[in-house]
Amino acid sequence: MRIRQMLKSGFIILDGAMGTMLQKKGLKLGERPEILSIIQSDIIEEIHREYIKSGADIVYTNTFGANAHKLEGTGYTVEQIIEASVGCAKRACKGTNSKVALDIGPLGELLEPAGSLSFEEAYELFRQQMVQGEKSGADCIVIETMTDLYEVKAAVLAAKEHTALPVFVTMTFEQNHRTFTGCSVASMALTLEGLGVDAMGINCSLGPEEIFPIAKELATWTSLPVIVKANAGLPNLNSNEYDISAESFAGTMSKYADEGITIMGGCCGTTPEYIKEIKKVLSQKQPVKCDFKRVSAVCSPTKAVVIDGVRIIGERINPTGKKLFKQALINNDIDYILSQGVSQVEAGAHILDVNVGLPEIDEVSMMIKVVKQLQSVIDVPLQIDSSDPKAVEAALRVYNGKAIVNSVNGEEKVLDTLLPIVKKYGAAIVGLTLDQNGIPNEAETRFQIAKKILDKAVYYGIPKEDVYIDCLTLTASVQQKEVVETLKAVKMVTEQLGLKTVLGVSNISFGLPNRELINHSFLLLAMSHGLTLPIINPNISQMVDAVYAYNVLYNKDENATDYILKYNTVKTEPKSPAQQGVQTTVDINHAISKGLREEAKQITNQLLLTTNEMEIVNTLLIPALDVVGTRFEKGEIFLPQLLQSAQAAQSAFEEIKAFIASKGRTSISKGKIVLATVKGDIHDIGKNIVKVILENYGYQIIDLGRDV
Repeated sequence: MRIRQMLKSGFIILDGAMGTMLQKKGLKLGERPEILSIIQSDIIEEIHREYIKSGADIVYTNTFGANAHKLEGTGYTVEQIIEASVGCAKRACKGTNSKVALDIGPLGELLEPAGSLSFEEAYELFRQQMVQGEKSGADCIVIETMTDLYEVKAAVLAAKEHTALPVFVTMTFEQNHRTFTGCSVASMALTLEGLGVDAMGINCSLGPEEIFPIAKELATWTSLPVIVKANAGLPNLNSNEYDISAESFAGTMSKYADEGITIMGGCCGTTPEYIKEIKKVLSQKQPVKCDFKRVSAVCSPTKAVVIDGVRIIGERINPTGKKLFKQALINNDIDYILSQGVSQVEAGAHILDVNVGLPEIDEVSMMIKVVKQLQSVIDVPLQIDSSDPKAVEAALRVYNGKAIVNSVNGEEKVLDTLLPIVKKYGAAIVGLTLDQNGIPNEAETRFQIAKKILDKAVYYGIPKEDVYIDCLTLTASVQQKEVVETLKAVKMVTEQLGLKTVLGVSNISFGLPNRELINHSFLLLAMSHGLTLPIINPNISQMVDAVYAYNVLYNKDENATDYILKYNTVKTEPKSPAQQGVQTTVDINHAISKGLREEAKQITNQLLLTTNEMEIVNTLLIPALDVVGTRFEKGEIFLPQLLQSAQAAQSAFEEIKAFIASKGRTSISKGKIVLATVKGDIHDIGKNIVKVILENYGYQIIDLGRDV
């Protein structure tokens, strides 16, 4: 039976820990486990056989760290290690029904923007592993122990584009239902199901009791089979044994079956005995269906936006009618574009529209640059707005999460070109109710185009919940009687097709005085007719106020939770006493808080004209970093935002160092610190994070690297 058939036939039992078993068999501290597949293949085969004998339907190859980055300096290539490791597993499976999963772990280096590894470089590292895994005979690919959704996406694309193998993904969550980089359960599910993986789940970090509520949440967000590979609790530091017995572990795991979870195994601390006990427990169970209901939603890694009420799409990242924005695109002024994004999110935008189309520039390269930079400083999902299929695909490829694509229309050629791209990357789609004949005046004709778009999207495998319809706002000053037709079309699409709707609200008032009054009035009318995604300028407070009030009055905002949060509290970032009364303080706090490097540089240079450099460091920069650190500890921001803030502060420090050097003085330093990871430790992510933070607090870091 093939893997995809197994997924439909009942429970699947996975193996347990490889590292735990290798330690029991004498793996020395600092030894690379993957190399044993070549120099001591009999041990690896024996471990696989023990798991198969205990009931494992799928065994993971000994390739967790078999990427070019981690194997550097070992004398072995990725191809050699994977060929040998898959061979060990296949020999162990011979004569049984068990299957071989190519095990792919993290690369061991942070991806941009938090780290130096680009998305494209990560993709190539994974591609090398995937190609060899299929060539060597693996039955499926398991991407496991991941904390960064961006890294997962690179791995999934490499697997899907270069192999025909089923793909499983498991990420590692903490008890706050977030990964180390802040990825939420919902964001993982929305992104990975959209990318077309075959199963997803959770492994490592926590025991079965701690993972249980996280797995339950995941099961409500995906229609795919859910995987759980928990740790055997925590290791005892004296005995080095884990604290949950095999019987207790399996007893807890039995609860998962009652929640519709069908793929189970063990992670750190588990042995063949644990797998045997899981098999015994599951033999007395029958799979049940998960409580899953598909919703309209998009996401960034840290924030999922469910379209269950009116949600605001910010319109300001668009050159149409905006001279400053056009000039920013021509001048490659990314910082100006980022500031537009940040200000819209702060004003209340739930999603940002991104349009960089301009004849004077290369739209594809600019779209890639803007999407990468935007998602490094904001946490809301993006709407990719372009009529160029190349720009759309380029943006979707580097986007971290589930995006919206705007705009498809009713022309067959447009639908057949863009919808396959949307499907491949798991995005949602905005369909414009126009075709080769232009924009119809009548609501009924627009409705028919909307239905055509929906039918075509479903044909290409895009769920109905991911189809949004733009009934098109015409200018009241020119086509006054068509305004009512737009409202009528919105109501028809909402009630008869059951779809979410989009409108560029500001279009209504072109050529009229007091545009805000017309825009505000039209927004109220459109929402009462069913509009769910208005594209507006969120910096105009009365437009945002209308949305929040509508969601309360139409019972979309249950218990007025969002309304109270927005209007009953004023969120301000704390300031130290030394910062009070300094005009530029708010600006430097804002720049560091939002990770705006160029802005932090410029403000620092202004401050250096009037303020002593050590006063800037001690009374402004370090307190600003302290605020960011406190927000990180409270879970208000996550690792990517922390590092972006640190890099913004670093840019300010660099300006101060340059200023001191220009005066012929010695650079500031609180002292020297030597950093390294010890011999045998090839994981340097933690070290690099510590390095960045310490440098920002004024220390000179001597970095000896990893495996020292």
